Amino acid sequence: MNKVLLQGNLGKNPELTTLPSGMTKCTFSMATTERRGKDKENITEWHYVIAWGKQAEVCAEYLCKGSSVLVDGRLRTRNYEDNSGVKRYVTEIHTNEVTFLDKKKEV
Repeated sequence: MNKVLLQGNLGKNPELTTLPSGMTKCTFSMATTERRGKDKENITEWHYVIAWGKQAEVCAEYLCKGSSVLVDGRLRTRNYEDNSGVKRYVTEIHTNEVTFLDKKKEV
């Protein structure tokens, strides 16, 4: 089983891309913080998240830097070669569902 459940906040505005196939992709970074008690330092981790299709379009329209979300997804690892020719690995979360946790603002 490959399942990830994360709750956190976006670190920057999401980016929407349309691939040559016509499929839409929304990427965003999110931070999760592990609270370790009053005498210990909290641990913050950064995650790279990708949503696809209609979900990508909704995320791009309604999320922004600082938005609070719950992400249900799966881990994917890809590799690429950097400018120096070194092989690098990136672990991403591909979403199954994104739940917006911010309360609606009153007008």
